[in-house]
Amino acid sequence: MTRRGQLVLVAATVVAVALVPIVLASLQLGYHDDVRASADYDDDPSADALRVLERAVATESAQIPSQYAWAARDAAVTAVRTGLRPRLDRLETSRIEDGVHYNITYNGTATQQWRDSNCPSGPDRQFGDCVVDRGVVVQDRVGRTHVLAVGVDLTTTTERGEATVTVVLEPSGRSSR
Repeated sequence: MTRRGQLVLVAATVVAVALVPIVLASLQLGYHDDVRASADYDDDPSADALRVLERAVATESAQIPSQYAWAARDAAVTAVRTGLRPRLDRLETSRIEDGVHYNITYNGTATQQWRDSNCPSGPDRQFGDCVVDRGVVVQDRVGRTHVLAVGVDLTTTTERGEATVTVVLEPSGRSSR
């Protein structure tokens, strides 16, 4: 073997030894072709839907006190639910292309529990009664109907499965799960 051949053999050995740590590092990091980058995939698609629902409840509730007296609270609840319907319909199919489907239903039990813990009773309360009607909590404030909360069940279906969250949305932007 010539000096030139020996030099090529030594150089190839050095390169092979240098590649060993790189191969080991890539094996430790792991690779799976189904893993998506976090920027490309939302780990919690329900969070986006809840933000949309919070804004929708705030928007639909804003005009209720100026339009409905307490005696017309049934009509006020109907107006809120009617105003929310197109937004709920759009939201339910908004991410179908991404493999995400939302199903939104009103939850009267959650709003009843919210009312029981958030609406004071007795002689020291500042405002009138709170009433739960079809998943919406309304209160008598100086003879006007005010929307305090809307309870919903949000079921999110993806290729990874199905998750349901019950949330009570307040027009003020606070929500409880």
